[in-house]
Amino acid sequence: MHHGNIVDKSTLITSLKIDRGSDAPESKRSLYWIVIPALVGVAVLAALLIWFLVLPSDRPTVEVTQARSETAVSPGATLLEASGYVVARRAATVSSKVTGRVMEILIEEGQHVAAGQVIARLDASNVSAQLDQAKAQVRSAEANARRAQVALANARPKLERVQRLHKSGWTSDQLVEDARTAYDDARYNAAAVERQLEVARAALGVTERNLDDTVVRAPFAGVVTVKNAQPGEIVSPGSAGGGFTRTGIGTIVDMHSLEVEVDVAESYINRVKAGLPATVQLNAYPDWQIPAEVAAVIPTGDRSKATVKVRVRFKLEDPRIVPEMGAKVAFLNAEPAPARSSPGSVEIRTDAIMPASNNRFAVFVIDDNLKLERRTIRVGQKRGNQQTVLEGLRPGEKVAVGKLADLRDGMIVRVSEP
Repeated sequence: MHHGNIVDKSTLITSLKIDRGSDAPESKRSLYWIVIPALVGVAVLAALLIWFLVLPSDRPTVEVTQARSETAVSPGATLLEASGYVVARRAATVSSKVTGRVMEILIEEGQHVAAGQVIARLDASNVSAQLDQAKAQVRSAEANARRAQVALANARPKLERVQRLHKSGWTSDQLVEDARTAYDDARYNAAAVERQLEVARAALGVTERNLDDTVVRAPFAGVVTVKNAQPGEIVSPGSAGGGFTRTGIGTIVDMHSLEVEVDVAESYINRVKAGLPATVQLNAYPDWQIPAEVAAVIPTGDRSKATVKVRVRFKLEDPRIVPEMGAKVAFLNAEPAPARSSPGSVEIRTDAIMPASNNRFAVFVIDDNLKLERRTIRVGQKRGNQQTVLEGLRPGEKVAVGKLADLRDGMIVRVSEP
């Protein structure tokens, strides 16, 4: 019985042992089925992360515009546009005619002045003294002239008396000759003194004008735009350079003579002529369309810019229009124009163009594979939001618009039609 218990315990211990040889492969297969799907999931997540984070920067979405042939312009439509500045045809920097010290300045910037209005006075003390001297010389010359006239008046009757006595035989020929000589001397002296009086009066007139020149007046009616001098300063019309000498009192502008000067490309100047209607848009008032017309086309070109200067006259006056303002001029078509300004020219949106080197411009052309090609172009005149391209594009080609700075040559993009 004791022996039986021993056998049972051994059997029991044996039954409690783990058979590692038979269970290990099953455990490894279970672990593989857990790890492999996890790794696949991580790879898929990484791929999705790369898709959403990296791919959009490599393939940006761009809007596309299509180059089209330049169309004819209907009457009343914008023919072409140009930029320039408001200028005054009548403006003057007013100075004195003589050199002197400023005593009074009677103008301020923005002040309206009339023609002939006194705007400044110079120190006239020296000229006043010269005037007194000139007046004294005139009085002295007048006294000499009166004395010469008296001498002439006395010499004439003496000569006549001697001549009568000579005829009666009471006087000699010598007395007659002496009387005639005295008369001639008196007559010539009176004429010379009269000339001296004229010289003295002329000198007096010059001095009076010099005195008047110390008073500076407005040459025409206008508005003071610049005040150059201050009381106590020296002004001189002939000192363009140095020291503390001013060359002018102030600048006056005739506001009735304001117009716009613009540069028009040579290739488009055949569309512009005197009397052509236009509208002016000031940079300071972009929503204000000011009616205007072409005053003149200056008959000379600028070889450095290949442009011709055009003067545009306002049809109305307004205090908001001031010189040196930036302005855009839209020339309006009065009659149908030719469809193209040059063979092969096309039009595209202005926001499809970016600056390039050497004063050229460039665009990004999109091919059928959505690949960008950076292409240099030559532009013509701008009309509204359309830019004429003279060289570099063909009708029907697609061009990227928008944030062109983010695009690169050869980049693959997504297209968003406008």
